Amino acid sequence: MSRGMPDTGPVPPSWGWPGPGRGRASYVAAPAQYEATTVQACGLFPFTAGSGSPATGVPIGRHMIWGEVVALDPIDWVRHGLSTNPGICVLGEPGVGKSALVKRLVTGLVAYGTGGLVLGDLKGEYGSLVSSLGGQVVRIGWGLGRLNPLDSGAMGHAVRRLEAAGTDRAEGLRNEIRTRRLDLLLALCLIARGNRGGPITDAEELAVSAALDELGKRDREPVIPEVMAVIERGGDKLTKAVKARSEHEYQNLTDGIVRTLARICHGLLRNLFDRPTSTPADLASPAVSIDISALAQAADDIVAAALMCTWAYGFGAIEAARAVGDDRPYLTVQDELWRSLRAAPGLVERTDRLGRLNRNQGLGSVIATHSLADPETLPTPEDRAKARGLVERCATVITGALPDTELERVHRVRALTPRERQMVASWSAPESWQTDQPHPGRGRYLLKTGARLGLPVEMHLTWQEREMYDTDTAIRGRVPRARGNRIGAAG
Repeated sequence: MSRGMPDTGPVPPSWGWPGPGRGRASYVAAPAQYEATTVQACGLFPFTAGSGSPATGVPIGRHMIWGEVVALDPIDWVRHGLSTNPGICVLGEPGVGKSALVKRLVTGLVAYGTGGLVLGDLKGEYGSLVSSLGGQVVRIGWGLGRLNPLDSGAMGHAVRRLEAAGTDRAEGLRNEIRTRRLDLLLALCLIARGNRGGPITDAEELAVSAALDELGKRDREPVIPEVMAVIERGGDKLTKAVKARSEHEYQNLTDGIVRTLARICHGLLRNLFDRPTSTPADLASPAVSIDISALAQAADDIVAAALMCTWAYGFGAIEAARAVGDDRPYLTVQDELWRSLRAAPGLVERTDRLGRLNRNQGLGSVIATHSLADPETLPTPEDRAKARGLVERCATVITGALPDTELERVHRVRALTPRERQMVASWSAPESWQTDQPHPGRGRYLLKTGARLGLPVEMHLTWQEREMYDTDTAIRGRVPRARGNRIGAAG
């Protein structure tokens, strides 16, 4: 015995002393193991401690360090003070699971009662998901369906309901319909003119506005060819509206916009957005996808115009629902934002105005892109600055696998620690050339909100999700003709 140490007696063997009544146990069974939340288990074991991962929303994966489930709901995060606005920007290289994450979020939120709106599905990858959720898929394309960008849709029905009820809200909603029509039609004119066509003049904007007012007096929805016809016909009202001193001056001031509208009607959007809407969107369904994948291989100006029309139509439908008392939360998905914005100067401002209610009426929004370099491709410095603002205003930035050069751009929007940058960069490429190995960044994401430390999350899909979310079937379906043979060997 060491000096100064108390005598505690002999140390018992691990199984106890042998002999009757002495506690001998020849076999010690392993205790039962249970899994429970910290709320349930704290009474049994009060020393549990978590990393503080949010549990509000849709479970999207487990914390890569602590193993806790991390949940996400952009609307509830604002309600609980976890973020400042319900905007989400998802960044990542192609093939690392951006779409799978967004689809998981849509699926979970629809189950919670949130309405999902995919505005302009250019790849056609949300249709099967929306259909499985009991939602509506509206397909736009030549020979498929049409969408009238001037159609007030649900907003027009809301105005009639409010007028019948005798409320003052009807007049405000009429003005909103007029503003949306004007903004969208001028945006389409900018796309039709392209990067070299010049801006919309004051006289041209006044002429379009006056024509829409004239057509708005009727009971039916106007279409773009009718707007062109009213401006081309002219008359005293339109001459005064553009502040022309004579009919000849009026023609000089409006010739440009008439030709632009003619290009939309007879060239750019013919048989797509120049006729009445064929299938109205039904926001009463669990989710809606406006599928424009039939236009994916069309010219950039056609795709840009299609995206702009679907965004305006979707946001207008949501505002109409709000006007008649619908307080249901909604989540909108815009997956090809930059392809539309770079079609012509000035589109960023008009796009932001079309979607401003996304921030003001408690709507969650998801913007997905491959790179923050996309805003740098916009035609003017003003557009580039405003486009960066669209990302900066998203309270939550979700970063998938990205190289370090791209992470530098992310760092300027949402500060990353050196360890976070190192971790995300390590996901961007495999360490070896071994084949048939999963990509190291697939299903891994870093969630950043405000100045907090990021949450590294790894998402695992169920077999149903793997079948429904898979966007690589076309690649995996192509089996090499001479697999395993040397190059040039006979098959």
